[in-house]
Amino acid sequence: MRAILAFAAPLVLAAAFAAPAAAQDAPEPKVNALIVYGEDKCPESTDDTITVCARKSESERYRIPENLREHPSPQNEAWNNKVLAYETVTKTGTQSCSAVGAGGWTGCSGKLINDAYAEKKQDPNIKFAELVAAERAKRLATIDQDAAETQARVEELETQVEARQKADAAKSDKDPNDQAAPAPPK
Repeated sequence: MRAILAFAAPLVLAAAFAAPAAAQDAPEPKVNALIVYGEDKCPESTDDTITVCARKSESERYRIPENLREHPSPQNEAWNNKVLAYETVTKTGTQSCSAVGAGGWTGCSGKLINDAYAEKKQDPNIKFAELVAAERAKRLATIDQDAAETQARVEELETQVEARQKADAAKSDKDPNDQAAPAPPK
């Protein structure tokens, strides 16, 4: 029995230390990160793949990703605009905004205006439509109250004028000093 124990003990020890080493040599499972839209089903994870799903609304399915929308970088400029810029490089004379040729200065104000509009269009901080909507909402919030106050003042003034007219009419009917006007001579 001692011989069996002496022979089996090293095997048991080798097996005990080999199991954690074998677990460390096992390949890491792959992680599959997906974006699913609306009510789409997230794929099931398998033994060698872990699947993680991020859910977005159905309206985002075919849209350009948010980090690429309306980015003001020069790389996102349209080729048409680049070609138009090259066409105006050698333009001289009237309406060209250059020091070359007769009337070259005449195009400078138009160029400044066009540049200002282009800059305003590219600026992500300017949102005139939102500013106008906010101001309109602010004015519409008080318009009913202002109209009611104005109507009350008008009605009060009308009653005062009406009362004054009635008083004048009553006074002229009761005044003893009033004499009938003499008949005109013939």
